[in-house]
Amino acid sequence: MYPEDYKESIAFHGHSCPGLAIGYRAVKTAMGKAGFRKAEDEELIAIVENKSCSVDAVQFLLGCTFGKGNLIFKDHGKQVFTFAERTSGKAVRVSLRPGSLDAPKGLSEGDEQEMRKRMVERILSMPEEELFTVEHLRVDLPGKAQIRASVVCDLCGETTMETKIVEREGKVYCIPCANRLSEKGS
Repeated sequence: MYPEDYKESIAFHGHSCPGLAIGYRAVKTAMGKAGFRKAEDEELIAIVENKSCSVDAVQFLLGCTFGKGNLIFKDHGKQVFTFAERTSGKAVRVSLRPGSLDAPKGLSEGDEQEMRKRMVERILSMPEEELFTVEHLRVDLPGKAQIRASVVCDLCGETTMETKIVEREGKVYCIPCANRLSEKGS
């Protein structure tokens, strides 16, 4: 019933749901419109504007992850995804169309599982132009991920990336400890 790569996305994510289906379709749309392929390293960047189930499809299908530094999260609460090639700067922005996913008619509130199943089927079968707005663009991308030295926080003793250390009165603190000290001082 489902495409094989969607089934594999389900296995990665843990269940099928409308969010995963949206991410799956967003990735497939970007791949079709721009010819993107799964990243082996950092050659492809994904900028996601939500932290929903949809992002797991991005990670699984395109190989964009926080660990490789090619998954960038912007907490905008929007089903919007920008995919870009690092070498060319070529990018495509895929955004969910308003009203494209109104709840299926004829189901009561108690039919949540059936509603979710119908939504997934609808998302997977809708024409992409009804589901998404697609915009081709060029973007300035950040440099490749860099390995930084670790510094020991003077308060908690945990190592922290040097670029995330806060210096105060000759001491160095990780962000949580610096925030705690600020709260105590105010």
